[in-house]
Amino acid sequence: MQIRLYSTWGCHLCEQAEQLLLLAGVAGAVEIIDIVDEPAAFERYRVHIPVLKVNEQELFWPFELEQIQQLLRQQSSGL
Repeated sequence: MQIRLYSTWGCHLCEQAEQLLLLAGVAGAVEIIDIVDEPAAFERYRVHIPVLKVNEQELFWPFELEQIQQLLRQQSSGL
């Protein structure tokens, strides 16, 4: 399972999202992508960060722990 968090430096909402991922128990498995470093990500997510992407499913902010857990369950079961 590929888990990515699209964020940028100094984004307090992104920090909140990281804390939720910690609570979900997947913080160590998350690849954090700074959208400033990836032009395509910047173009797609610049006004939406943080964005959690699990495999091909995207979860746009605001999201809560329960939504993260549900997305992880869906993606791990292949739904």
